[in-house]
Amino acid sequence: MRGGFHGALVTRPAGGGAAEANRPGRSGGNGRSGGDEQYRDIPGNQAVPGNQAVPRNPGNPDIPADPDTPAGPGAPAGPGAPAGPGAPAGPGAPAGPGTPSGPQTPEGPGVPEGPGGRPRFQTAFGAIAGLLTAAVALGVGQLVSGLGARQGSPAAAVGEAAIDLAPPPVKDFAISAFGSNDKTALVIGILVLLAVFAAVIGAAAMRRLSYGYAGLVIFAAIGMTAALTRPDATFAYAVPTIVGAAVGAFTLNRLIHAAVAAAGPPRYPARAAPRPGAALTDRYAGFDALPSSPDPGSGPASGPASSTPTAPPTPTPARPESAGPGSSPEVPAAPSPEPATSGAGPHGSPEGRDADPLSGRAAAPDTWTYRPPADRSRRHFLLVSGAAAGGAAVAAFAGRELNARQSVTQARAALRFPAPAEPAAPLPAGTDLHIPGLSSFITPNSTFYRVDTAIVLPQVDPQKWQLHIHGMVNREITISFAELLRKPLIEHYVTLTCVSNPVAGPYVGNAKWLGASLASIIREARPQAGATQLLCTSVDGFTSGTPLQTVLDGPDALLAIAMNGTALPVEHGFPARMVVPGLYGYVSATKWVTDINVTTYAAQTSYWAQRGWSQQAPIKTESRIDVPLSGTTINPGRTAVAGVAWAQHKGIDAVEVRVDQGPWHEATLAAVPGIDTWRQWVWYWDATPGNHVIEARATDDTGYTQTAAQAPPPPNGATGYPSITATVRS
Repeated sequence: MRGGFHGALVTRPAGGGAAEANRPGRSGGNGRSGGDEQYRDIPGNQAVPGNQAVPRNPGNPDIPADPDTPAGPGAPAGPGAPAGPGAPAGPGAPAGPGTPSGPQTPEGPGVPEGPGGRPRFQTAFGAIAGLLTAAVALGVGQLVSGLGARQGSPAAAVGEAAIDLAPPPVKDFAISAFGSNDKTALVIGILVLLAVFAAVIGAAAMRRLSYGYAGLVIFAAIGMTAALTRPDATFAYAVPTIVGAAVGAFTLNRLIHAAVAAAGPPRYPARAAPRPGAALTDRYAGFDALPSSPDPGSGPASGPASSTPTAPPTPTPARPESAGPGSSPEVPAAPSPEPATSGAGPHGSPEGRDADPLSGRAAAPDTWTYRPPADRSRRHFLLVSGAAAGGAAVAAFAGRELNARQSVTQARAALRFPAPAEPAAPLPAGTDLHIPGLSSFITPNSTFYRVDTAIVLPQVDPQKWQLHIHGMVNREITISFAELLRKPLIEHYVTLTCVSNPVAGPYVGNAKWLGASLASIIREARPQAGATQLLCTSVDGFTSGTPLQTVLDGPDALLAIAMNGTALPVEHGFPARMVVPGLYGYVSATKWVTDINVTTYAAQTSYWAQRGWSQQAPIKTESRIDVPLSGTTINPGRTAVAGVAWAQHKGIDAVEVRVDQGPWHEATLAAVPGIDTWRQWVWYWDATPGNHVIEARATDDTGYTQTAAQAPPPPNGATGYPSITATVRS
């Protein structure tokens, strides 16, 4: 049976003409009160591959073609006779001129196409099967990755590879459009593309299962390549993808077989009579096996049926009222049906065919498999699909839980830091202006911006963490986390800024950091003359190039271990990261740092420098208007215009504000503990009704005033005046 689907065997008399005439519901003469039409649309009475529509003799559509007589123009041929022009051929005969020999049958996984085209809903069922297969493969991959190789999770590995391979304009767009949610947007985009791919291969698998397997091989190849190209990758990184693809192949096989049964082949005129007494309105009634009886004239049928069709019975004149102009007399039913031939051979198998001696058509086989009702097959598909979806969800959830157990949350919470050797000075009065909507002086950890390349946050156990310093040094050193805690610790307020920050953008934040002096640690390795760069590498392979001299000259550069009084959050570099004031983050703030190579800019190029950004990037003097929000409507009268300004390693000396290109007005500045933090400011405006444009600019302690020239972030930071629009009610 095709595709492993169960059903009853239905037989019919080999002399199809007699049976056709005597079928219940068939009227004599030309009357067609039932016949084929009553069974044509009964669900479950499916097509026999390649069987053609019932051909008739020219002139009278109710008289089948003679088996050995060629058809006239436009009429189909009887069995063994060539077709007339424009008509399909009978069984075993060539097609007529310009007519195809019969429907093509693709090699699907158990259901060939017959006349009538592709099975209904085949593509939809295949797409569902493909989507569920992808979900199972990803879920199992997540589960296996949770057993040890976290970085080998297929979605995460492909996502990080996509980040590495994406052109700089694509990266810049993602950061500018999605900000700290750029990784989430990337993962969603990857899953959407994967869903489309999965739906396509599922639909293709409905035609040939090997197409689906080929799609899974492509999926596995992409996942394995992405995983094995991760920094420090081992074969274990590829295991989640391999196992996920293997389970996905099994799932695809089961789903496609169930989908084939649910979709079903094209419909075909019924070839079985209902049980005696069965109601014709019962959609599923009447599909018992019709018994075969031996031919009285030929003895029992024990071998293959003859290829020569039985001669038709002698015709009798049709009733006068059924004839029409140019018609031939109708052949009524024979007194008794011809016996069926069963057994081996073309007529004794579901694939065999016989010739209907009266109709001349390629008749249905003597026995074939009755397919279950569509509702039953679709119910089975729903059960298999539900099992696949449930399995995918359980695997994904279990994988997430296993990954969570590998997290360093408990280790982070258990850390206790010694008192700093150099604590930060108390904040002076007036550091925070406490204006609603104005950024607070200290940015909470939960809202501190995050821009990095990690899809999966590295979980670094502090007991296993080490920092290796090597390269152009006279003494290579390796520092453990315990040794780092024993060094003199320093507290310092430092504002960090991302180079991707547009004018007045959100990728800037201020925090109190705790760590060891980075300059002191580098000096322990005794850098050699000529060294210019610290090529710092994260545990996830990201690299940044920090100017060596900036670190050595700045006592505030830290190898930080805490942020705002608590251990570093995992997303901000736990257990250790670099904080170097005065430089954009991509050249100074390596998170999860594990390696520092003392080298030169000519010898080594960092991650973002390889993608067109400047190798050295001091922070530019900038400002931002926080209140009022751009585009809002405000009341007339005294209105606070407030914001923040920053020029790390230089300090902010003044901020000015103007309205509608008018004169500049100096703002009031808040107090600050040092030059490496941002500074709040406020100017009170006597707002008048109408639409207005408000701009600001900052001047640093060196006397440099923020430029009005507009420039995008690449390659070394954005420039221009921040501006907002406001409508004042009349």
